[in-house]
Amino acid sequence: MKQLQTESRSKMLKAIEALDHSLSVLRTGRANPGILKKVQVNYYGSTMPIDQVASISTPDARTLVITPWDRGALNPIEKAIRDSDLGLNPNNKGDTIFISLPMLTEERRKDLIKNARNYGEDAKVAVRSLRKHALDDLKKVEGVGEDEIKRGEADVQKLTDEFIKRVDDTVSAKEQDILG
Repeated sequence: MKQLQTESRSKMLKAIEALDHSLSVLRTGRANPGILKKVQVNYYGSTMPIDQVASISTPDARTLVITPWDRGALNPIEKAIRDSDLGLNPNNKGDTIFISLPMLTEERRKDLIKNARNYGEDAKVAVRSLRKHALDDLKKVEGVGEDEIKRGEADVQKLTDEFIKRVDDTVSAKEQDILG
């Protein structure tokens, strides 16, 4: 019983981590190197994440600075950023790339909040699915009385409620971040 709960908690934590990762790439009003996580650079015939070919820093709240470790990666990085769905316009300064983040429009903020809520719903679906699997596994345990199964079901539900609340809190925090 305890092992089942521990496994369920571990899997639900992974759902929260996936949500955090998904939300980290959503652009807010501030410069955040995390928004470039999905950008893949075609570098010498192989595709690599941008953070493996360059360092990314934020000198101020509205600017990202990308410094490639090899100057030959400058143009592929610039092309990868332009081709991404982020809508960013990189500015090549010779040995570094600057990206100025424009202010978010009200419409864009609403879209980002909608995306954040969708990610939250996906995480809730994952948590509820894990609850279902845990309850199914609980019923398969042999040599356990009905009272223990009921207690186990209550514990799994409590765990599910805790993680659903964490999802809501995480999405709420991201919404506040987007609104500025």
